[in-house]
Amino acid sequence: MRVTDFIVPLITVAIMLYGAIKRVDVFAVFCEGAEQGLKTCVDILPALVLLMVCIGMFESSGAVEALTSLLKPLCDFVRFPAECMQMVILRPFSGSGAMAVYNEVAVLNGVDSFAERVAAVMLGSSETTFYTIAVYFSAVKVRKTRYAVPAALTADLTAWIVCGVTVYAFFGA
Repeated sequence: MRVTDFIVPLITVAIMLYGAIKRVDVFAVFCEGAEQGLKTCVDILPALVLLMVCIGMFESSGAVEALTSLLKPLCDFVRFPAECMQMVILRPFSGSGAMAVYNEVAVLNGVDSFAERVAAVMLGSSETTFYTIAVYFSAVKVRKTRYAVPAALTADLTAWIVCGVTVYAFFGA
């Protein structure tokens, strides 16, 4: 047996002991928290359904491939692997879509290729921006995202540029 096998049970016992010491009805508090969690799920569900439908339409329409083809000359000019452009386009919308693109890049180019390394770093250092904004802003009932979307997309763009530069600096092309 490992120490990690006992972490969750120890935390559970510690919470119950703390509740007993503070004379808190742990079960009632747990049920209240579960109820609030379910209400939050109901609140964010419409935004998630809309996002999933939009992602499906975006991928099925061929728009991702069209944008990738359109941006290929720019990729060649700045020495960014064109194979990763599909991930650049999908990552802000879908983590699973980006993971599928990463798998494709790894299979087609090899696991030690420049494109695979850039894709791996991008996967680990960028965010599913629109998914995150949809979930968090829906949960707190914010309707106007104001500067959040441009700031997040600027951060994503910075991450993508730095991914290419960093992998190039450490591994070359």
